[in-house]
Amino acid sequence: MSALSERPENPVVGVREPHESAVGHVTGAALYTDDIAVRGGALTAWPVQAPHAHAFVTDMRVEKALAVPGVVRVLTAEDVPGINDAGVKGDEPLFPTEVMYYGHAVCWVLGETPEAARLGAAAVEVDYEPLPSLVTIREAIEAESFQGPQRLTKRGDADAALATAPRVFEGVTEFPGQEHFYLETMASLAYYDEGGTLYVQAGTQHPSETQEIVAHVLGLTNNEVAVQCIRMGGGFGGKEMQPHGLAAIAAIGTSLTGRPVRLRLNRTQDITITGKRHGFHVSWKAGFSDEGKILALKATLTADGGWSLDLSEAVLGRALCHLDNAYWIPDMEALGRISKTNKTSQTAFRGFGGPQGVFVIEDIMGRCAPELGIDPAELRRRNFYVAGQTTPYGQPVRHPERMHEIWDQVIETSDFAERSADIAAFNAAHENAKRALAITPIKFGISFNVAAFNQAGALVLVYKDGSVLINHGGTEMGQGLHTKMIQVAATALGVPRSAVRLAPTRTDKVPNTSATAASTGADLNGGAVKNACEQIRERMAGVAATMLRANPSDVRFSHGTVTALGQHATLTFDEVAQEAYLQRVQLSASGYYRTEGLHWDAEAWFGSPFKYFAYGAAATEVEVDGFTGAYRIRRVDIVHDVGDSLSPIIDIGQVEGGFVQGMGWLTLEDLRWDASDGPNRGRLLTQAASTYKLPSFSEMPEEFNVSLYERAHEGGVVYGSKAVGEPPLMLAFSAREALRQAAAAFGPAGTPCDLASPATPENVFWALQRAALQNADMRVDAPTADAAAEPSLARS
Repeated sequence: MSALSERPENPVVGVREPHESAVGHVTGAALYTDDIAVRGGALTAWPVQAPHAHAFVTDMRVEKALAVPGVVRVLTAEDVPGINDAGVKGDEPLFPTEVMYYGHAVCWVLGETPEAARLGAAAVEVDYEPLPSLVTIREAIEAESFQGPQRLTKRGDADAALATAPRVFEGVTEFPGQEHFYLETMASLAYYDEGGTLYVQAGTQHPSETQEIVAHVLGLTNNEVAVQCIRMGGGFGGKEMQPHGLAAIAAIGTSLTGRPVRLRLNRTQDITITGKRHGFHVSWKAGFSDEGKILALKATLTADGGWSLDLSEAVLGRALCHLDNAYWIPDMEALGRISKTNKTSQTAFRGFGGPQGVFVIEDIMGRCAPELGIDPAELRRRNFYVAGQTTPYGQPVRHPERMHEIWDQVIETSDFAERSADIAAFNAAHENAKRALAITPIKFGISFNVAAFNQAGALVLVYKDGSVLINHGGTEMGQGLHTKMIQVAATALGVPRSAVRLAPTRTDKVPNTSATAASTGADLNGGAVKNACEQIRERMAGVAATMLRANPSDVRFSHGTVTALGQHATLTFDEVAQEAYLQRVQLSASGYYRTEGLHWDAEAWFGSPFKYFAYGAAATEVEVDGFTGAYRIRRVDIVHDVGDSLSPIIDIGQVEGGFVQGMGWLTLEDLRWDASDGPNRGRLLTQAASTYKLPSFSEMPEEFNVSLYERAHEGGVVYGSKAVGEPPLMLAFSAREALRQAAAAFGPAGTPCDLASPATPENVFWALQRAALQNADMRVDAPTADAAAEPSLARS
């Protein structure tokens, strides 16, 4: 067990502590970016959005906009002093001459008020030359419209294994993206201080990259720009890359007018301008033994990247790395590629490609189980990794026994066998309502796929009165990272939580930070905070040793008191801090952490890109109405592995929230673009909560049981903990699989079920109709909600 993972006696980590901003959240006292902007009387930036999916901008006339009372300026490409690009790939012009999606912002209007800016934007005259567009992923595949490199993950000989497999199935799995729908829309505020530093307050998961983009757009060096993030009202990956260009717009406005400029998208603007989770189209072929062991898998995964690359390469990579989920696949070959379509540039979303990869293998398991004559839960269990096996990309699967233990725990605590028998009795007695209980696993790798991102810094200050202030490079979006960092600092310094405060994340305090993403926030920043605190504690131990007449190695810090082994004398942390100041001992430290043991060859697609795997399992029971396809979630039981929890209340909340968000993606949230040849081709049709269905209280499980897996210590990670942000989202596959089984229950025993995605009541209805028709040996010709998502399933 490494020192990094060891806990002292009476640690503050592991204690059930409330969120550090809980009171501010419920009272409204917590400040967000636009709260600060409104107080400062800043100008407002408003976009002029193009009404075409693809077009050239042939002319732009702004005179009428400038005549609108309150309009100060119209920002165009000519106003960019540096590089007219909002991304890191050089393919995202901030002010485009070629419109690439419906709603693409071609210029921005600055007004004294939001209303003046809005009216000014409406008065801008733009001429367009419409161009052919690709809206669906199938259109892109047919046109061979791809971007970025293709990737191949391969082990063994999938073709040979499929040729000899006793049972072979093939099909197409297609599923849509997901809107982040964070509570706080994209927001930025830019202003200059008296020294000429450009300050940007932004809701960004990656302040350092926002700093870099703003600097290169304005032709500045990074030390001339400071980015701060107090907190975000949700992010879910949507604020990892896409805030940068919006912050740069505000910064350009400030540089030209000398006044503060705010940019806060309204909900419709946010949904139509920003990217989503990547939808995927996957063709696959899978071979099984007669006993249900998966022998081979061959697949082609096509991600819908939208109009630019953004983070699509990394998302695709993680999808390929999670195609196996928790299952040993001896022979596998999977090709990954990114389509280019005339839609928003799809981006990071909680799970970052992992859910898309898991979707494929779980869909295969759910479809093939009835054909194999094996219970879906048993089919999954039979294929779990065991000790000594490696992933298709060569990483040893550590602690696979945890998956087995978690699975067994869920089976036991959920009364899986007894309830399954009860459900069978219920279904036999009810012709027009069916229930089902499904269980699915998750094995999710934690770390950035790019090794350089796996580092973090922190700045910890101890004042001479014993109070502590910490700065770190992670951002708070409601997930509780700041709470955990306070607990880590309090534990490392041996002080109570009340002695520690946290400063907003700022690039001029902790430089060159990585994004708060990939579930690494606590691992990386916790390691850096702990490192800084240990430097200070070691210096203070020398001071305390003198005061106690003891050896520094015998000094102990705990809950604000300082003692030495074998002595009754006690000092307070405050007293030692004061004495350290008098002795001119440094009471601040810059901490640093880098994740060890990672190596990855992206060209060979081989290595160990993850520090560890997080495991979990969920059992979900549903009831489906046969007349409408409407359903309710009756009960959910989850056991999830978070290592030794840093903050149990936070972690349980993350598991619950992740499951619900995953359930929304899989069963409710249906992104629709106009794919017709009409004048609105490419327009996003689901632009608000009125047309885009989000999970609400009515969709919550009637009974929701979440347990954290015990005996889960993880060596080499801060205080033995594990990441919790992304993995729980994929526990929601149990809900989708339960809906599949419930729909199939309307047909004869052993009926296979193809369930379109998302599994909305409409799609569930058509699935159960097809199952029911098999009772009468009728030809199934019922329509589906999305024929593209309705693949064929053939067997040999």
